[in-house]
Amino acid sequence: MTSNSSSRTPEVAGTPIVSSAHLVSPRSAEMSEFEFGLIVAGHAFQRWVVHCMSAAGLKDLTALDVLVLHHVTHRARDKRLADVAFIMNVEDTHLINYSLKKLQALSVVASRKNGKEVTYAPTPEGKACVERYREIRESCLIGALQADERLNQDIGQLARLLRVLSGLYDQAARSAASF
Repeated sequence: MTSNSSSRTPEVAGTPIVSSAHLVSPRSAEMSEFEFGLIVAGHAFQRWVVHCMSAAGLKDLTALDVLVLHHVTHRARDKRLADVAFIMNVEDTHLINYSLKKLQALSVVASRKNGKEVTYAPTPEGKACVERYREIRESCLIGALQADERLNQDIGQLARLLRVLSGLYDQAARSAASF
């Protein structure tokens, strides 16, 4: 009996796992491996936030919608559309505006006019959904993580590295736009 697994290239210890072998640089194969991990983790994270919020009672939202609701709820301060886009590092404010309108239609976000500016804040229903999301997150994600102090420190270091790398990617994007 012939196995199909023999037709695949066996994984060699130390060989980076990448999505685009043609992009692997001899100067940093690790960056290609990081990018593949980021792709996979990014999609898994987006799937997670959508399913968690659905379990919390808000169905048919995109990951961006969920993250906009979380940011609008953040620190109990009204937010302007530009502030939400800036903090979330979303260049196209139309995407944020569309999410805000969708969340308003679901009565989980309300807008207020402050002079010439419009600000957004969660409604009591929005706050309740975010709190339920938090409870589900604690149960399904944090509970499964079983983090000790060392793992939490590693996660913190990884978060700092991701922020540094996001700055490098932003600068590289500006450079590439000038070509």
